Amino acid sequence: MNLRQITIKDQLELKKVYFDSIQSLDKKVYSQEQKRAWCAQAWGNPNFDNSITKGKGWLLSEKGIIIAFAIRYPNNRIALFYCKGKFQRKGFGSKLLQKLEDEAKKEGLDSLSTEASLISYELFLKNGWKIIRKEKVTINNIFFERYKMIKIIKN
Repeated sequence: MNLRQITIKDQLELKKVYFDSIQSLDKKVYSQEQKRAWCAQAWGNPNFDNSITKGKGWLLSEKGIIIAFAIRYPNNRIALFYCKGKFQRKGFGSKLLQKLEDEAKKEGLDSLSTEASLISYELFLKNGWKIIRKEKVTINNIFFERYKMIKIIKN
């Protein structure tokens, strides 16, 4: 397993991980309609591209293939956090999360925040994050629930 910083050249491969991750989500949690709306964010949402091009992130790869990535944008927010379906629940998310937290600490940040999906929020909780509130949002006219979360990282 290789951990390295994301570069602009990774953009297309990161989108592939994003799609794979979303499409592999349990149908009992997210409908096909929700998955379609969520995937469309890669092209229809300028914040997605800004996160990849202006954010600070790390990826995990295996045999040269990117399997997971996480990006902070702006600096104190985890904006993107995705892992290919067949690599989920194997500790890769925790490894990436720890790297983002360590980097933020080195930069002198006091806390990090995120909006976690109904799937990922459990990983954040397991790693010491706290739920601020459950939110309801609309993406491409489709309703979603998620969790606004925070972690104090200062020593």
